[in-house]
Parts: sequence; structure tokens; C-alpha cells
Amino acid sequence: MKVIIGGGGSVGTAIALDLLDRHHDVTLMEQNINTAERIRSMLPGVRVMAADACEYANLAAADLRDADVIIAATGDDEDNLVISWLAKQEFGVPRVIARINNSRNEWLFGTSWGVDVAVSTPALITSLVDEAVEVGSIINLMDLADGKMRLIEITLASDAPAVAKSQTLDELRLADSVRIVAVVRNEQPLIPSSTMHFLEDDHVILITRGDATQECANAFIA
Repeated sequence: MKVIIGGGGSVGTAIALDLLDRHHDVTLMEQNINTAERIRSMLPGVRVMAADACEYANLAAADLRDADVIIAATGDDEDNLVISWLAKQEFGVPRVIARINNSRNEWLFGTSWGVDVAVSTPALITSLVDEAVEVGSIINLMDLADGKMRLIEITLASDAPAVAKSQTLDELRLADSVRIVAVVRNEQPLIPSSTMHFLEDDHVILITRGDATQECANAFIA
């Protein structure tokens, strides 16, 4: 898969290294010449361009039109939005992933700016803090499809209906707008099956329609 990364900071460099290890064709764009040279020496298998990914001409020179994925990973939200918009509107990149640095800007990172998937580090860290203290609450992990879908987590309390009634997944009869992605039990991820029973302290990971949180609450929150 051909992947282009905009931004050669610690995040962009780490992503490039991981993708290289997974045998992807990786191009990294970093506007600071010294930083670009340093990355080039660190990651000889990555094509490194000393260029600003916010510029149309530079994206064209990176053969963005042939890319499968672009990752806007700079430390500036405005730059990441510009990269995303150009990638989608001018080059038609199939998948645009953008980094959110300031959670207050999260509302901007949607399809109107060309973003398919937005990853907010501050929001993820906040979710992890919430997870540590909130049992029996819905924790929003990530918004998808411009907020129309959500990836959420619920840690089950002993009085959660699914636990108290010892119901299987099939017996819960969840709405079509709700799908269980995984259950983490004793730090081990489990693939959900129709006969699975739910236990206290299970971490249930679900993908739901944005307006389907009540269906989740009815099954997993007392």
C-alpha cells in the first residue's frame, strides 16, 4: 500500500517506521530541511521529501494521486486540515487520516475538510483516564463518519442488566445500529459470539450509530 505522511515530527516518524516494518511504500514530507535529512538517515527505506505538505505542487511531486492513504500528522491542526482538504478534493485520495492536536478543534475534522478518520491524542488520553474511574458509563473512544458513528467502551458493573440477568449476546437482542467489536476480559481481547455471557468488569467495545447510545445503555448500564 502506498502511504504518504505529512509531518516529520515524532508522531510522523514513528508512524513511518511502523508502516515500513509492515512493508508498505512510505513517503514522508517534512518542510524543515535539517529534520528531513535526519529522518532520511534514520529511515533509509522511507522516501523523505524536504517539502511542505500544505503546498499543492509538493503533494503533486509526491505522486499523491497514486496514494492509497495520506496521514496528516503535523503538530498544527490548521496544517493538517489543509493537507486533508487538498488530498481529498484535489487528488482524490481514497483514505485521509488526520491528527488532532487540540481537542477543541475536533469538530472541524470531518468530511467537509476531507477527513475520513480523525485521531485525537488528547481525546484518547482523556478516554483512558475516564476508563480508569468510570465503571458503568459510556466512554467515547472515537467519532467516525463525521460523527454519524461512534466507537465506544463500557466497563460493566455487577448490576449491569447483561451481567445481572446472565444474558448471552444473542439474548440481548441489540438494535441493528449497535455492534459489539470486542470484549476485553482480564486484559485478554475476546471475539464476541452469540453464546457469550458477560461478566462484571468486562470492557465491551462497540461501534454504534451516533444516536444509538440509549440502546447500549439499556443493555449494559443499570
